[in-house]
Parts: sequence; C-alpha cells; structure tokens
Amino acid sequence: MNALFDIDTLVRSNIKTIKPYASARDEYKDLRSDMMFLDANENPFENGVNRYPDPQQTALKQRLADIKKIPQSQILLGNGSDEVLDLIFRAFCEPNCDNIITLPPTYGMYSVLADINAVENIEVPLNSLDFQPKVDDVLRASNEQTKLLFLCSPNNPTANSFDASKIEKLISNFKGIVVIDEAYIDFSKNESWLNRINEFPNLIVTQTLSKAYGLAGIRLGVCYASVEIISVLNKIKPPYNVNELTQERALKQLNNLNEVKEQIQSLLESRKRIIEALKPISFIDKIYPSDANFILIKVDNATERYNQLIKKGIVVRNRTNQLGCENCLRITVGTKEENNKLIQALKSIA
Repeated sequence: MNALFDIDTLVRSNIKTIKPYASARDEYKDLRSDMMFLDANENPFENGVNRYPDPQQTALKQRLADIKKIPQSQILLGNGSDEVLDLIFRAFCEPNCDNIITLPPTYGMYSVLADINAVENIEVPLNSLDFQPKVDDVLRASNEQTKLLFLCSPNNPTANSFDASKIEKLISNFKGIVVIDEAYIDFSKNESWLNRINEFPNLIVTQTLSKAYGLAGIRLGVCYASVEIISVLNKIKPPYNVNELTQERALKQLNNLNEVKEQIQSLLESRKRIIEALKPISFIDKIYPSDANFILIKVDNATERYNQLIKKGIVVRNRTNQLGCENCLRITVGTKEENNKLIQALKSIA
C-alpha cells in the first residue's frame, strides 16, 4: 500500500472537469438485432463493418476479465500499448510543467511520448552490472512535479525482469503513478503484477496482444489499474479507438489459449537452444539472461556483426547506441528454421 498516493492531486485540472464525448453507442447500448439504428449516421448497407464498433469493447473486456481475474471496470483497451501510454501522459502530466522518470536502457516510446506531450524525462540508468533499478536513486530523483515512473519488466532491450522487492519498494514509496510495462510477461518465470494490483492504488500494469498472442498486426494494448484510474482514462480516450476487426480477431485468439500456450512453450525451448548454441561463438562476449522472446548479446563489434548478418539475409537489432548497451545486438526468437539459419550464420561469421 502507498499512503503517499492521492490520485486527485495527480489528475490534470482540465481533465477533472472535462465532459467526455458521448457516441451514439454510448447513449444507446442495446445492440439487439431487431432494433433499427438510425442514430449514428452510418451506411445502412450491411457488409460486416458498416456499423461503428462497441466503444467499450464489452465482449473483449469480459473475456480478458475471465482470463486475468480482473473486473471489467479495471480494464482499458487501446490502439496498441502506445495509445494506452499516451493516454496516461495526457491524463496526469501537465505540459511544460511536470516530469516523468524512466530507467534506460528501456523502451524508447516513453521518451518519445514525453517529448510529444512536452513533459521532461528524468533518466535514472539501470545498474550496469545486471540492469536492475537503482531504487534509492530513483526516489531521490523524484520531485513535486514527478507524476509517472515507467518500469519495463521484462525489460526491452535487456530482456531481464526486475527484482520484485525493488519494484515493490518503488511502488510503495513513489508519490506518483508507477506504470509497469509487461509486454513480455508471458515469457517470464515471474508472476504478473496484476496479481497484486488491488494492493497499490498508484499501480498501472500494461500488457499487449502483440507478443505472446501473435497479434502485432491488429494493434491492441491493455491497461489494468484501479477503477479510479481507469475512469480518468476513459474520459479522454477516443470513442471508437479499437476497431471492429481488431475486437473480433482478439476475441478469437483469446478463445484459443491452448495454441497460444503451445507457441509460448515452443519459443521458450527455442530461446534456450539458441543461448546454448551461441555460447561457443568466439566474438560473443556475453549472453544476457532473458525473460522475453528475445536475447541480448554483447559482441566485439555490433555494427560489423549486424552488417554481416544483413548480408546473409538476417535482420537483428543493433542496440549499441542505447545507454549501457554498447556493442549489443538484440535477437528475436524465430521459427525453428529461422533459428537454425541464425545459428549457422553466426557460426560461419566466427
């Protein structure tokens, strides 16, 4: 529990008083097929998508609520996690006044969204030895204008999970909102912070269907938080931010969890195999522990090795310009055939 947290002091004053847009489907929610809808200026000729989608994504939220054991009132869906993160900025950060804290090396969109929303980004680098948060430094960096703290765990690009005791200390002592980005949680041995979300009123957990669920192309991000935080975000979200096709495809995948679990297990086995295969390669100086569907490796010359792989038809991510990631390559776990090709290419380069 965080006794220092008071959501009323964090919400922007204009957001407190804003009157959210009410769409036609917000005003009349009964979507029975025997009703004649002449209220939304839609094209009446049926083609499957001529009607506006459910603005509250009720069926999809209900399925997520069943899976995650979280009430619908504590779920917000967005056009990818990036929209969810942007809504959080716009709800709680006053432009040209407030600041956030990020822990580089980490997901680059936090910094981009801070720039877009004219919010200062205070960077407190992760420990260089094991990429863990420096808790005391983070808390010291916070001031009266600090509204958000972003923790990406498992982290991108380092692939490691943050120590649970460190995260709990930050949530319990940070005066603002702590956003834990769990895009890669399905590949981790650690439990999701969703299991403790009701213990901390200042906690937001974001997840995505882009990674483990294999739905990057439909762009669906999920936000879990207290009813109070979700209510604030609902006030400012676009009325139809998640389209009908996305809702239908997501629901189909969420009803096919056995296949999802099989794919996750396959990726975990492949990740282990790749790590073992890379250990003898001479130019790889370090293979970092991974709780994600990718592996971070330190090599002798990241740019040279990246270009050599490009010539062999393999694209990895050169992260050498990120803080703490000098000469590091980030490699996504692929199919069995792709992984074999990757391993052979790295061996032939060596």
